[in-house]
Amino acid sequence: MTESSRLDALTSWNADWKGLRVAVLGLAATGFSVADTLTELGAEVLVVTEKSAAEYAQLIPVIGARLVETSLERAPADLVEFAPDVVIASPGFPPSHPVIRWVREQNIPLWGDIELAWRVRDKVVRPDGSPAEWIFITGTNGKTTTTRLTATMLVADGKRAAPCGNIGVPVLDAVRDPEGFDVLVVELSSHQLWYLSLNDGAGAPSPLAAACLNFASDHLEWHGSEAAYWQAKAAVYRNTQIACVYNKSDAETMRMVEEADVVDGARAIGFDLGVPGPSDLGIVDGILADRAFVENRRTSAAEITTIDRIAARGLAAPHMVENILAASALVRAAGANPASIATAIDTFELDPHRIQIVGRSGGITWVDDSKATNPHAAASSLAAFSSVIWVLGGLFKGVDIDALVRDHGQRAKAIIAIGIDRDPVTAAFARHAPDVPVFEVDHAHTDDVMGRVVELAVGAAGDGDVVLLAPAAASFDQFTTYSDRGDRFQAAVMKWIERGSHDDTDGGSPELG
Repeated sequence: MTESSRLDALTSWNADWKGLRVAVLGLAATGFSVADTLTELGAEVLVVTEKSAAEYAQLIPVIGARLVETSLERAPADLVEFAPDVVIASPGFPPSHPVIRWVREQNIPLWGDIELAWRVRDKVVRPDGSPAEWIFITGTNGKTTTTRLTATMLVADGKRAAPCGNIGVPVLDAVRDPEGFDVLVVELSSHQLWYLSLNDGAGAPSPLAAACLNFASDHLEWHGSEAAYWQAKAAVYRNTQIACVYNKSDAETMRMVEEADVVDGARAIGFDLGVPGPSDLGIVDGILADRAFVENRRTSAAEITTIDRIAARGLAAPHMVENILAASALVRAAGANPASIATAIDTFELDPHRIQIVGRSGGITWVDDSKATNPHAAASSLAAFSSVIWVLGGLFKGVDIDALVRDHGQRAKAIIAIGIDRDPVTAAFARHAPDVPVFEVDHAHTDDVMGRVVELAVGAAGDGDVVLLAPAAASFDQFTTYSDRGDRFQAAVMKWIERGSHDDTDGGSPELG
């Protein structure tokens, strides 16, 4: 048997993985889940990384793998001498990485963790002997919220469902969970999708349903171009079995579906905030309606929930309604009942740092959307409010914010620019919104940044205004994570409130625009 045919045969946990030489690149949560799975299968595993967390490094010899920590400016000698049959890379390794280039030049098969997980998905099966169904979710923004919504809806419908993937739980951990699941709801980053797009055939996943929520330029430093980023995102629809869910208001997601190579019989299911046509989900007279998964799509619709009902949960911002519609389409494809979907929405809570109301005092509402790490997310956040003091800036990852400021800058009452490099912010406002006051926080020390933000915001805000942290940028220039950035913002706000303002954190919702 050739090495290629042997890899093609590895499509089950019970296949013969013994002795397969696998190099694993990277040792964080994903890399360790790959190494742990492969050693359990009997493969020979070499983990190669520049640095690793102590808890994972200590476990590598325990599970029976070998660890090499070394510079990866080129393919290290240990990797070359190991002569791997296949390389499985953690999603942090971009196509331009010298080791990834070496692997491809040597024609060594290159996988990501998602492909391995699909191949061994029958580790734990359902009572009928079949493995869990998979649902794929990607998009420039809204992935995590929609993944959590989808899993919550499925659980409310009586299914054993788990959110996993880019959301933080490696898919391999979910696949190997001894309790087993009926459905895995897999959030996929563009990085993971790039690795999936490299391979088609025996190990290519075939999700029950898939969605790309939206598309906007992001991660260009990783992919190298917007076209490459688009191609990676489009891979989410490949081999979809039942429903390709797309955003009707985003022409790029529609194009992805039109060009997708899917299983015969798979349907295109659209969603947007307008009146739905047949095979769509949308809104009719304040009702979220499904005209895709009903017996007669031309003359009837199923009610999911109402705008008033989700507004009472603080979920009525336009992009959140879109997330709810997308999740509803995905779970309807999996057979969920509309009543179960409504029940799930009634109990759903947003993640911290996602349009999170921190407090209200002196007529000012403070909102933490630190998770808005790119222009598209920031634009969605801005659209939810009518009068905003906008806090933005950070590490822009090669993305131009000019269009964001051109299209939305005039919505702001004032701007507070943060980050080591604030020039793109000030320059964009000078071009497109010169009448909007721009304040800069020039503190280089992380501990000082958010305190100054609050001082400036208090001076600029008036009764009824929202102070919105929606940076449109990554946090790594001054903070450890977007959560750290949001936590520091919240702490500074609460310190100001407690210092002498009347705390009104139990007041009503801010005015939605």
